[in-house]
Amino acid sequence: MRRLRWAVDGGGWELDVEAPVTMEGIARAVPGDPLPLGVSRGGRLSRSKQLDFQHRFMASPIVPSFAGDPTNGGQGLLLHHAHAFHIRDNWSVTVLEQFNLQKFVASLKETASNKLKGISLPKTVARNIIEFLSLGCGTEFLITPESSLLLESYNDKKKRRGKAVFLHKLQRHNLMLEAACPGLFVDRKGTYWDVPLSMTVDLASVTLGSGLSYHLLLQHNSGQPQHFGGNQTTEAPMSLLPGLCAKAAISVKKHVEFWRNEEGKLKLVQPYDVFLSNPHISGVGILGAAASASLGENSARCVEETLQSCNSFNLCFQRNNFALFSDLFASVTFKAQLGNFQRFFLDLTKFDARLDFPSGATFLYGAVSLAKKFYNSQKPDALVIRAICPDLRVSLQQQIVGPFSFRFDSRILLDSENGKYSTRLADPVFAIDWALKVLGSAKASLWYSPKHKEAMMELRFFES
Repeated sequence: MRRLRWAVDGGGWELDVEAPVTMEGIARAVPGDPLPLGVSRGGRLSRSKQLDFQHRFMASPIVPSFAGDPTNGGQGLLLHHAHAFHIRDNWSVTVLEQFNLQKFVASLKETASNKLKGISLPKTVARNIIEFLSLGCGTEFLITPESSLLLESYNDKKKRRGKAVFLHKLQRHNLMLEAACPGLFVDRKGTYWDVPLSMTVDLASVTLGSGLSYHLLLQHNSGQPQHFGGNQTTEAPMSLLPGLCAKAAISVKKHVEFWRNEEGKLKLVQPYDVFLSNPHISGVGILGAAASASLGENSARCVEETLQSCNSFNLCFQRNNFALFSDLFASVTFKAQLGNFQRFFLDLTKFDARLDFPSGATFLYGAVSLAKKFYNSQKPDALVIRAICPDLRVSLQQQIVGPFSFRFDSRILLDSENGKYSTRLADPVFAIDWALKVLGSAKASLWYSPKHKEAMMELRFFES
């Protein structure tokens, strides 16, 4: 397996998210909507490659997933299997199978209740197996050692889905060209949307550790977006409306290490994950700027955001079907780890906390308003407090036994009621991680989101 090279993204960029509602297994973020910590990240293995890896090296002939909200396109408990065929050294073909177990069991119960009416049970079972079985096909060409072309086609919920992805690794950049018909998107509330045709050109610099990085994106959406669950009354996000959008983000990243312990390791014992083998306390700061230009119906988003931010200092220009938008963003991350992840029991405790300031304009508006309130001896309202409070995201990981560890990720939001402020957890995610020791730094993660009623098993590589 070729080692993946991750693009380091700042706090102002949308990342892909695992999506169990389709065989494709991935959804793009609605522009402008950050995703929950723990389920969002950069580049990834395709779903077909993940399934093939789990079949071959994890003794998992069947891989389950769960999407339990039918109003959001959920189909219940699904079982997945992949057949991989290597035609040549640089050409592979994969056939995917998805079986809806939940609907199949419900159908069996109905068939059993009608058995007395003379219905043939074996024939009905065979017919139901075919009815609840979906197929997909994908092929990948390694054009050069640094470039590949992936073509995929799926049949989800009696609807054909297709995707073409071209990836190329430059010396210090990753280039991706993607076309999806339809394209699957997910907003901040976890609602899925289908865009009839979505085409993307994505160029990201690759920076290890501290330094300057940038990200360029050109995206074109065609056709009116539709709710994936079929709800015609839900209003689609304006940024998914037809049009062309160009976006650029540049950021400076600084990594500071406060403490690291290189001692205490067991000799001649390989850690379960080499990236989690040294106890440490560190911090990461990111400061950046993002700008976008929209042409088409999606340009109305600029006006909507300006109104929602209470006339803050967003640099936004809109005329007819053209809009320009720019803003600053920042994030501060604190990381602490105890244990070397070598011993069999409780040898890893890891805590991450990240403060995101997604909009410098909103923060500046809140700071100025707060200063005016204090100057006039007035009590600040909840809107001003929210404007200056960053998004807090926390992650806790604890080894249970051997390569297995428990992980909890969540956002923490500030609520106000009757002048009293309180905090609450938002978008919690529970996961069991299985460190794949033979690969150095890789893990299989089985996660569950109670808010969105979703669960999935996926592979992650080189995460620290």
